[in-house]
Amino acid sequence: MRSKLVAVVGTAAILAAALTACTKNTGDSANNGGNVKTEQVGAIATDPKDSLGPAAPIQGASKGGTITLYRQFDIAHLDPARIYTFAGLTVGQLFLRPLTNWKVNADGTETLVGDTATVPGIDVNKDCKTWKFPIKQGLKFEDGSPITAHDIAYGIARSFDLDLNSGPLYIQQWLANADAFDKVWDFKANKTSLPPGLTVPDDYTLQMQFQQPHCDLPFAASLPETAPVPSAKDTGVDYDKHPVASGPYKIASYTVGQSLNFDRNPNYDPNTDAVRHNYPDSYVVNIGKDAVAQTNLLISDTNGADTAIGLSGVDASLINKVEGDASLASRKLEIATADTERIDINNNRVTDLSVRQALNYAIDRQDLIKVLGGPTQATPATTLLPKQALGYEGYDAYPAGDTGNIDKAKELLAGKHPNLVFAINADGSGDDVAAQIKNNLEKAGFVITLRKVSADSIGAEQKKPTNQWDMYLNDWSYDWPSGSSVIPPLYDGSTIKSANNTNECYLNAPDVNSEIKRILALPAAQQGPEWSKLDKLIMTKYAPVVPLWYSNGYYLVGSKIGGITLSSVFGGFPLYNNAYVKQV
Repeated sequence: MRSKLVAVVGTAAILAAALTACTKNTGDSANNGGNVKTEQVGAIATDPKDSLGPAAPIQGASKGGTITLYRQFDIAHLDPARIYTFAGLTVGQLFLRPLTNWKVNADGTETLVGDTATVPGIDVNKDCKTWKFPIKQGLKFEDGSPITAHDIAYGIARSFDLDLNSGPLYIQQWLANADAFDKVWDFKANKTSLPPGLTVPDDYTLQMQFQQPHCDLPFAASLPETAPVPSAKDTGVDYDKHPVASGPYKIASYTVGQSLNFDRNPNYDPNTDAVRHNYPDSYVVNIGKDAVAQTNLLISDTNGADTAIGLSGVDASLINKVEGDASLASRKLEIATADTERIDINNNRVTDLSVRQALNYAIDRQDLIKVLGGPTQATPATTLLPKQALGYEGYDAYPAGDTGNIDKAKELLAGKHPNLVFAINADGSGDDVAAQIKNNLEKAGFVITLRKVSADSIGAEQKKPTNQWDMYLNDWSYDWPSGSSVIPPLYDGSTIKSANNTNECYLNAPDVNSEIKRILALPAAQQGPEWSKLDKLIMTKYAPVVPLWYSNGYYLVGSKIGGITLSSVFGGFPLYNNAYVKQV
């Protein structure tokens, strides 16, 4: 998923277990109002009643009005097979219903429940290889036609089409038991059949059978590719323009670069939905305003901004203004996200462990966070896992404090002056951060060459183990709160290939690889502490990266909006499931 900050794109590769996230939501958009700091706990629902609708009513909410979402650019994709950004995932909640979903409870906790499914998956043989999803009856598409298991299976099947290959790939690869899933099953040649392992025993039952255990399936099933798609309405790549709604709203109109409008779906039944409400009459995505314009409008609370929220968050240049204005306190939303920024060290090129350790000691995280806009934007990171991950345990393998330890870095370098090439995006988005890092490292004795690389090529080149750079910025947000969606994709050397890698530090340590395999085979509820132990081993023994910061979400909402929360699952982005317009 794409970071909200300056880094290069990172794409993210536990059941019934706790996750914690420090959050602060303020005003009526929070649960109780005021500057409330809550500990969020998430789990998979074990009681089928948790997946039943309707969602509990929100105190003070009533129907009516329009909520406007300010967005600088178009949302990348609306096709459920192609959605894979936080903006897409959260806006997708308005019109798509996947198999499972995250329910925000009254106390701020988030629980995985069934959405189109009656429960968040049944592990038939208790081995995580065969999963059954009973489907709710009475669900309808926007045109009134019934939604069945066949429509959900078709939606999954079409995600095998490489023309639609910009969304998550977990389920495709798990069903095919291969990374190159399209070589196992060709959607275009088999549109009237289903991929191997995907079956529909009856109209209201969907089943997936894997060759290997995949205990995270209930979480993967919350991604939009499991939303139903009517095969007769599928227009391939053009489905992006107007996907058929299964959720509380439908797309009323879309003018690229200008606006995306949603009206109520007349055939949506809230009694089937444990996750959402449809209080507003409509939503409008207003496209074109940058972060500064969004923030200034929301500060003014005029010209329609009183019923709006800016999806770029509070612009860094205006943070002090927002923080210094007491009248805005009740309209601020803040959350610590799972998005973790790091320096990837190319372990193919920087082979000296002491050099990699010195890099970790030399970084001044406090100054980096000042560059970002201060503590409302980020907090220092020293771990591979974010704090929200199951079983997270904090540690610092290279204790240098928030400002770094130049003397310790020099001691490790022992008089050496390593020449390192630091690749950065030529669009200038990360220039301030890169300059600060260069300054930190050169104080310790490094010689850093900043190499500007075009935005069109830097991401693809980083993903090649033959790239000619020693280090580069990267970030990662999990797709669900488990180490299984962080450690394996980023540090499993057995998966390294000639291109398109997610392990961009190119750590390939046999003990790490075997430990990843061992943990993945454990019952899901036992994995959390094991991922945390492996996190510490990787950093202590190999220092393959330099953790920099955990990102925060920081937003303003209009004075006439209530019920909007920030989601720790969806990268700290606004969530509209309980949103309403205050009727005054």
